[in-house]
Amino acid sequence: MTAEVWTFILVIISFMSYLYIGWRSRVKDSKGFFVADQGVPAIANGAATAADWMSAASFISMAGLISFLGYDGSIYLMGWTGGYVLLALLLAPYLRKFGKYTVPDFVGDRYYSNIARIVAVIAAIFVSMTYVAGQMRGVGIVFSRFLQVDIGTGVVIGMIIVAFFAILGGMKGITWTQVAQYFVLIVAYLIPAIAIATIITGIPIPQFAFTFSDIVEKLNQVQIDLGFAEYTAAFSNKTMLDVLFITIALMVGTAGLPHVIVRFYTVPNVRAARYSAGWALLFIAILYTTAPALATFARYNLIDSLHNKTVEEVQQLDWATKWEKTGLLEFTDENNDGRFQLTPHKKTDKDIDKETDKDTEKDTEKVINEITIDRDIIVLSTPEVAKLAPWVIALVAAGGLAAALSTASGLLLVISSSIAHDVYYRMIDPGASESRRLMVGRIMVGFAITIAGYFGVNPPGFVAQVVAFAFGLAAASFFPVIILGVFDKRTNREGAIAGMVSGLLFTTIYIIGVKFAGMPTWFFGVSAEGIGTVGMVLNLIVTWVVSRMTPPPPLEIQEMVEELRSPLAAPVAIKDIGEEELD
Repeated sequence: MTAEVWTFILVIISFMSYLYIGWRSRVKDSKGFFVADQGVPAIANGAATAADWMSAASFISMAGLISFLGYDGSIYLMGWTGGYVLLALLLAPYLRKFGKYTVPDFVGDRYYSNIARIVAVIAAIFVSMTYVAGQMRGVGIVFSRFLQVDIGTGVVIGMIIVAFFAILGGMKGITWTQVAQYFVLIVAYLIPAIAIATIITGIPIPQFAFTFSDIVEKLNQVQIDLGFAEYTAAFSNKTMLDVLFITIALMVGTAGLPHVIVRFYTVPNVRAARYSAGWALLFIAILYTTAPALATFARYNLIDSLHNKTVEEVQQLDWATKWEKTGLLEFTDENNDGRFQLTPHKKTDKDIDKETDKDTEKDTEKVINEITIDRDIIVLSTPEVAKLAPWVIALVAAGGLAAALSTASGLLLVISSSIAHDVYYRMIDPGASESRRLMVGRIMVGFAITIAGYFGVNPPGFVAQVVAFAFGLAAASFFPVIILGVFDKRTNREGAIAGMVSGLLFTTIYIIGVKFAGMPTWFFGVSAEGIGTVGMVLNLIVTWVVSRMTPPPPLEIQEMVEELRSPLAAPVAIKDIGEEELD
């Protein structure tokens, strides 16, 4: 059977499993819909958290980025894994002890302000929508290649699947579906990595093959021979400052992601939250220690398969022809020698004087790439390039879909809960019945899925780039007010509001300006992916200064913060603050 037939079979089987789990996990009350009845076991929540956190960016795009950036691509490994440790140690247990449903819920009650709640809701929706755009693009890429349908159709199929178990089962359905999706994605990631490691190095364990074989030295030499920098050369693609800022933005952004934080509300108690954080870190490490090895194998195989091949030889590569049809792989014989080279060719052309619009005598060299490879196809194409069995190729496709759909479902529930719980129930209709709250939540999931589908068809960038923007926005908005909310009882509502608004606005304007409006990277050359670090620092400073210039929080709020940090104190019990006590 062909890879396409195998893909169809495995995708149907996995999708039917997700639908069955969603049906069995259907809920009838808001607690089950928003926090899975707070009854998820620690190990299951660890697997669900790992699947929720390891999105299409981790599965599809991260190894591609490392493959292209080499040493500089380690920012994604350091930032995302370091951020999870930060979240597990500094935030998760305290937020679980606080006992609310969402991050805006924590912000609204901790800062005794509906205005703070609204700002947090806007930030949560902004971050989640940006993040979900990357997931929908991942779904579209997999479907467009392996099921031979256009991206729009693929996105619609994914939307229908997510809508079913998200609307019917809410967080409970999403959680148990994510447990299944974790095992699908991790098996799909490990099998080709093990097979390719064995073929290339003779060592079956990818991490050992990467560390103890000579594959990295070989790739370094190949890169030099082709005119590129060494694969392991530091700061050849990004400046040291940009690497530092992107790493920090990804790290604190991870700790501020609302769809990851909400996972720790689904366990029975604080102890279970700590254990689930440990399990999640173990499950995440399995993939994240494999990614650098897979990226190296993929880079080596691609160069070996495509460089200096004739037009006829490329046309005989079935996988290359099919990826070329998606528009994610392009071949252009710029020097008309009948071959395609990965080595950039230098083409001399007359420079046009912009002022006189006349040819000048000055010649300029333009760098022309004859083979253009989209970074998002590296992991998905690697089993085909390595000539693995069709069922392995299909398994990777199913794993990519599992990664994208698991994170998309978590993000959609954050959007739904932000509006249905934090706005509708907490501010508009506090007396709403369980059935009405559940109905509003499900309607909001449907609305969010529709918006996500639009971004899937019209994505603003490649998967990991879009996701990096989301991390930057989370770093600049949520992390400071959460960390100060837990560890600084003097931080008040005025400071939190001013900090979130300033950090979010600055980061958003910089990202949009640099990526879509032609604005230069005026802050010491820091890229849009790294500017979240500056937004986070700005948020911290503004929050701290404004809090010290305005009245302290009420005494009961300060006492609550003390209890929140005390390991001996009982779980924090915060009464629902009425409208008259808020802004």
